[in-house]
Amino acid sequence: MSKIPAHIIDEIMQTSRIEEVIGEFVNLKRAGSNLKGLSPFTDEKTPSFVVSPAKQIFKCFSTSKGGSVVTFLMEKEHFTYPEALRWLADKYNIQIPEDEPATAEQMAAITERESLYIINEFAKNYFSQNLMESDEGKAVALSYFEERGFRKDIIQKFQLGYCINAGDDFTKAALKKGYKLEYLEKVGLVKTKEERSFDFFRGRVMFPIHSVSGRVLGFGGRTLFTDKKIAKYFNSPESIIYNKSEILYGLHFSKGDIIKYDNCFLCEGYTDVISMYQAGIQNVVSSSGTSLTKDQIKLIRRYTQNITILYDGDPAGIKASFRGIDLILEEGMNVKVVLFPEGEDPDSYSKKASTSELEAYIQAHTQDFISFKAAILLKDGESDPIKKAELIREIVHSVALIPDQITRTVYLQQIASQFDIQESIISNELMKLRKNVVSKQLQEPELAQIPVPMQTGNQPVEIAETLENNAENSEYDLIRLLIKYGTRVIEVDQLNELSETNKAETSVTEFICHELDKDELAFEHPKFAKIHQLIVEGLAENQLLSSTYFRQLEDQTIVQFVSEIESQEYELSSKWLSQYNISTRSESDRLQEAVFHSIYNFKSSKIEAHIRSIQERLKLAGDMSDEELLDALSEQMTYEKIKIAFAEKLGRIILR
Repeated sequence: MSKIPAHIIDEIMQTSRIEEVIGEFVNLKRAGSNLKGLSPFTDEKTPSFVVSPAKQIFKCFSTSKGGSVVTFLMEKEHFTYPEALRWLADKYNIQIPEDEPATAEQMAAITERESLYIINEFAKNYFSQNLMESDEGKAVALSYFEERGFRKDIIQKFQLGYCINAGDDFTKAALKKGYKLEYLEKVGLVKTKEERSFDFFRGRVMFPIHSVSGRVLGFGGRTLFTDKKIAKYFNSPESIIYNKSEILYGLHFSKGDIIKYDNCFLCEGYTDVISMYQAGIQNVVSSSGTSLTKDQIKLIRRYTQNITILYDGDPAGIKASFRGIDLILEEGMNVKVVLFPEGEDPDSYSKKASTSELEAYIQAHTQDFISFKAAILLKDGESDPIKKAELIREIVHSVALIPDQITRTVYLQQIASQFDIQESIISNELMKLRKNVVSKQLQEPELAQIPVPMQTGNQPVEIAETLENNAENSEYDLIRLLIKYGTRVIEVDQLNELSETNKAETSVTEFICHELDKDELAFEHPKFAKIHQLIVEGLAENQLLSSTYFRQLEDQTIVQFVSEIESQEYELSSKWLSQYNISTRSESDRLQEAVFHSIYNFKSSKIEAHIRSIQERLKLAGDMSDEELLDALSEQMTYEKIKIAFAEKLGRIILR
């Protein structure tokens, strides 16, 4: 890929809204001047993920991740820096100059993960082109989709396609394009037997499976042959980019409506999602034929606490899915159920009914899981007391999985009322089952629940753990001031030609850099040294670098560090002064004092380090000549005097 010009990067960063982008992955709710939601990086019940629209940064307090909108995409979607910028450019319709064709060396340099994404994107486009433009695709596959009632705009939206039934049509095209056979096999698009490579999905209509951001992770392929020996559906194998237990089909398209309606409809297959979406109910996803998993439930929980499961009329399939209801309850979410008439599923029913009729049916037939389970399990056996007792015990077991006590109590009362049993009996059974649930959870602690180390002072966790001595602390504080207040102006003393002291104004950046330069001081911490060097280079170009500049860098360790610093600011209530007459001067109010104090600490730490090095030399006094020993002692005394003078007057010591 060619390098994106700096002015285009500026435009992308200035146009992108972090709250809009992250809002596609996380259900954000207003919390003061910020937005808050559940972390997309770990499993948590209490929101600790904060987005600041004003500063255009995010901070995840569960994982200590933080940074800009680009950082988020790199962390969440495993984008490279250029890929994240291009994704944002595409979202906000910003034109990027066309790439030059990639050379063989450039193709070889692309990482495996990126290669698999690129191959899947090529395959998606190739299959789509087959569907719409090839004679076989139009005659066989497009006619199939149209017979299923799918409009062309829906076919294009879901990027449906067709793999030509010619053995190795796709394989030849992909190899000709320069893609490695090894990677084609890893994503499951190509199979090799006895040194012959062929298309795994040949003769099948294709359903691309997208990540939340829209990247193609894999495919589902449906055969159009009626031969019972041929599997109806093939799916891509799991790979480093595709884990089917963590993916929900359709979520990329439905997440906005899930947030909007605070509910997610969950069905079974690809066509169920597409038909429901076409019918106007667009907050719908599917588990793609697999059993519902905890990871899929947690994925939905980022957008809503409410799941409505849409079942077809197959009793055997319904009973097998009870485990999914229990998993949803165990995650503390609310679950409702809709049962379609026998012989119907969301796909077929949505084609027969208008949008209003479909919505009316769902509303009229939505029921809680207790009523649903009772209706299914007691069917044709309501008079059997043994079956009834087993049913009640099974329902109570489901309720025992719910983590919230109030919710459990409400369901307990409903069970007692519905089955005409004393609440105390249900409560005793619930307590026994609840103890078993809690005991099991205690034996299987989740790594995500391990507490994050405490922060030290105003320092982020990463820095607090690495700054083990005063020298590094002083470096951190000085670089922090350069980032937060570098463009601000302070007053400093300046000697004129008559040795008179005048007040002069200068920027924080210029003052700090001048103080370090005149005493030939440098930062030891590699990250701080790099930031300082960028600031010095900016000054050489008559530019004062602000935090905005650092948030746009490709080096995400710097972006995250800068975002950490910016996320530490707190707003003090004006009531302290208005009601209690107590001044609450912030660091910004006493900036000059803070800068001078930080310079003093920085220089003082350098002096202390120098004195320690002299003392180490003096320990080897036996190897010194008398003259060398006297020189070392004299040098130590000089620095000790400077150290004392530092305590009297800040920042005016010449160390040379």
